[in-house]
Amino acid sequence: MKLVAGNSNRPLSEAIAGYLKTPLAKCVVRRFADMEIFVEVQENVRGEDVFVIQSTSAPANDHLMELLIIIDALRRASARRITAVIPYYGYARQDRKPGPRTPISAKLVANMIVEAGADRVLTLDLHAGQIQGFFDIPTDNLFAAPVMVQDIKQVFPTDNLMVVSPDVGGVVRARGLAKRIGTLINAAEALLDQGAAMVTAYITHGVLTGGAVARVMSSRLKELVITDSILPTESVKNAHNIRVLPIASLLGEAIARTSEEQSVSSLFY
Repeated sequence: MKLVAGNSNRPLSEAIAGYLKTPLAKCVVRRFADMEIFVEVQENVRGEDVFVIQSTSAPANDHLMELLIIIDALRRASARRITAVIPYYGYARQDRKPGPRTPISAKLVANMIVEAGADRVLTLDLHAGQIQGFFDIPTDNLFAAPVMVQDIKQVFPTDNLMVVSPDVGGVVRARGLAKRIGTLINAAEALLDQGAAMVTAYITHGVLTGGAVARVMSSRLKELVITDSILPTESVKNAHNIRVLPIASLLGEAIARTSEEQSVSSLFY
C-alpha cells in the first residue's frame, strides 16, 4: 500500500499516515511559472495499491486539478489500483439542475475523476447520498457520526441531552453551508429562548466562507464543532467557540480495510 498526498490538507494526510504507520510516498506537486500544475511521483508504485488523499476544498479548481494530475501520473506509472480519498468532495452542492441551462457539476467532476484513472473513491459525508451514483466506479461514502458521537459522550452528560436539526434539510444533508450557518444560529437562538441551557453544533465540513466565522463567534452558540476534512483557516483556529475534531483515525481505518478487502460499512453499524 502507498499513500500519496496533495497540497489541500497536508496535516490530515500526515495524521492518516501516522495512524496507518505508513509514510507518505515521495511526491512533488508544484507549479510552473504560468501556474500549471506539475506532479512527479519519486518512488516506484508499479503494482501497488495507492491511495491519493486530497480534499477538493478552496481553491477548489486548483485542488481538483492536483487530484486529477496525481491520479494520471500514478496510472501511467502502472499502479495496480488507485483510490481517490476525498475527505471533502467539492462541487457536491451542484448535484441537480436548479433551473434551465445550468450544469450538474457534481456529475462532471465525478466523470473527470473516473476518466483520470481512479479505480474507486473514498469520501466523507457527501452533500447528497445519491452522488455515489454519479461515479461509474465503487464509491464509499463514510460518515463522521461515530467520531461526533464519541466526542458528545465524552463532553456532555447524556441524561439531559437533546439532538435537533436546524432545519428539515439538515435531517438528510443541509442545502448550502452558508444558508445552513444562518439557520444554525437562528436555531440556537430559538432553542435558548425556549429554555435550553446551552447549544453546541456539530457539522462535518467546516467550509465557513465569507463572514461565517464572525457570525459564529458573535452568536449565542457555546461551541461549533467541525472536522478537519478541510484544512482549518487561521480565523477558524483563533475562534473562541469553534473546535476541530480529528478524523484521521476514521479515514485511516477505512483505507486499511479497503486495502485488505474488508468491510468498510461495518465501521458504522
